[in-house]
Amino acid sequence: MNHFASRLRTLRLKKQTPQKTLADLLGITVRQYQRYESGEQEPHINGLVAIADYFGVSIDYLVGRTDKPETNR
Repeated sequence: MNHFASRLRTLRLKKQTPQKTLADLLGITVRQYQRYESGEQEPHINGLVAIADYFGVSIDYLVGRTDKPETNR
């Protein structure tokens, strides 16, 4: 599993968010979202931004470029 898929799943479970909630936020089907968590597909940049904002982490953290989840805001 890639960094993005692993971190996405971990963040979702930690916040106890159903997959459907995130799928609705992103305007995609639950199956499409499940592909993100399994590493089969990755979201476009707008989806990455929405996910990072929802969880309050940086995009760099989501994609594995840093282990620090904090944003620079």
